[in-house]
Amino acid sequence: MAFSLLRVVSSIEISAGLGFADSDSSRYAGRLLGSKFVGKNSRKKESWSFYSLHDKLKKHGKLPVLSSLVANTAGEVVMSSEQKVYDVVLKQAALVKDQKRSEIVVDVKPDMVIPGTMYLLKEAYDRCGEVCAEYAKTFYLGTLLMTPERRRAIWAIYVWCRRTDELVDGHNASHITPTALDRWELRLEDLFAARPYDMLDAALSDTVSRFPVDIQPFKDMIEGMRMDLKKSRYENFDELYLYCYYVAGTVGLMSVPVMGIAPESKATTESVYNAALALGIANQLTNILRDVGEDARRGRIYLPQDELAEAGLSDEDIFNGKVTDKWRNFMKIQIKRARMFFKQAEQGVTELSQASRWPVWASLLLYRQILDEIEANDYNNFTKRAYVSKAKKLLSLPMAYGKSLISPLSHTQSSLLRV
Repeated sequence: MAFSLLRVVSSIEISAGLGFADSDSSRYAGRLLGSKFVGKNSRKKESWSFYSLHDKLKKHGKLPVLSSLVANTAGEVVMSSEQKVYDVVLKQAALVKDQKRSEIVVDVKPDMVIPGTMYLLKEAYDRCGEVCAEYAKTFYLGTLLMTPERRRAIWAIYVWCRRTDELVDGHNASHITPTALDRWELRLEDLFAARPYDMLDAALSDTVSRFPVDIQPFKDMIEGMRMDLKKSRYENFDELYLYCYYVAGTVGLMSVPVMGIAPESKATTESVYNAALALGIANQLTNILRDVGEDARRGRIYLPQDELAEAGLSDEDIFNGKVTDKWRNFMKIQIKRARMFFKQAEQGVTELSQASRWPVWASLLLYRQILDEIEANDYNNFTKRAYVSKAKKLLSLPMAYGKSLISPLSHTQSSLLRV
């Protein structure tokens, strides 16, 4: 399974995108807005260990929050996946803040244009746009609302993410080795150093020179591809969370600097990035729940092993693909968690620049409906593929557009009134 932020709103069938709405090709789109790292160090007695999700729901009626520190089997205190990801968020947010300060102090001079290069660069961006239009139709339409510079940059990011994902999910995936991914990472470093290998690389190389985009989320996505080559089970949600960040949450961190934060927003940069991360996590969890049967046929189970055991389920139950009451109860808890991340994501979408909100709202509303369809299928995600009908998608798009017109200040005021 690969990244779901830039793959979500492909065509009205939704099969590709940049944080917006479908299955395979739309995973890139669906990962745009991430998670709030709430509750860090908030528990005095529980801060170093994970508790049963089922027990938490039964006892407190709500989902548990991951702690910043956990203890491994040897009793050593180690950093949780959540904290590792949060450190990347802080670094990216600081990069944006630094650029804002430099824009105030420094008199930026126009770029030096070498004869002939501008035409080639335009051709490179146009090609990225064509790829986006082919594999993420609905999302592509949303990008047309952005300024030309932001639009082209998002296209370039989408294409790089898609090419990276294809390394392990494409036609030649069976021939991909860790060494091939190492070479891809070296190529990425050259790209950031303004040494692109080809036309599509050149578009992204130009993008990262114009926007405060850090290389780490790109490297982390490649790390997610490495994980797919060597790992087919996840012991707990901490491990799964890190995987979801690698293959989906990273897209949000790549994209927010380009999409921009609304000038009138009072939210902190970190909170907007956390929301971007949450959408990515939510979309990837949705991919996982939708594709349980498909992944099982490939010998993969992207579900927390400890939570399966607590529910009285095993790998054999997944491979047998029989819907039982145990499975239904397990799925209800997993779907509740995914919806929790979607809820966190909502808090950040309104803070984006207005021209960027519509495609992100479309992603969130469309992808979240997949969870509804899993429930409508009586939790049979072994042999039935949950998909959102064309009619429901068409109804969601105007709703997403309406939400995109709500300004951050209006959103804040309405929230205060509800309180």
